[in-house]
Amino acid sequence: MAKTSELEAAYRATTYRVFLPGGQFELRIDSASPGLADWLETAGAPSFAIITACNPGSERSDPAKNAERQSALECDLLEGNYEPYAAENVPDDAAWPDEESCFIPDIALVDALALAEDYGQNAIVWGGADGIPRLAWIEDCEK
Repeated sequence: MAKTSELEAAYRATTYRVFLPGGQFELRIDSASPGLADWLETAGAPSFAIITACNPGSERSDPAKNAERQSALECDLLEGNYEPYAAENVPDDAAWPDEESCFIPDIALVDALALAEDYGQNAIVWGGADGIPRLAWIEDCEK
């Protein structure tokens, strides 16, 4: 699905909550998180991504299918030697359900985009050591 201003607005109107050792962080797109930057520095992680397998293509899916896909994503991450942490995407619009997701420290953007593409996602949240979460669109990924 192509990037649209409606999708971008929806993704920006979401809190990306991550649960890490030592604390929970509430992230918003393009908003600095000094606490996350400190955590990344301590962890020695130069980058991070937040990826979900839920609701591929931003189309609402059955909760059981979402849970099955999310479990498969977590297995893929572990098999890829990543250390995923629990996260959830909480939209401002209560009409859309919260989505379980994974916070993955120390993952390259191209790898995160490829993984998300495997799960039918339009975009991911990605950032560097500065702890600023940004949208990265799958369609912008160089093949």
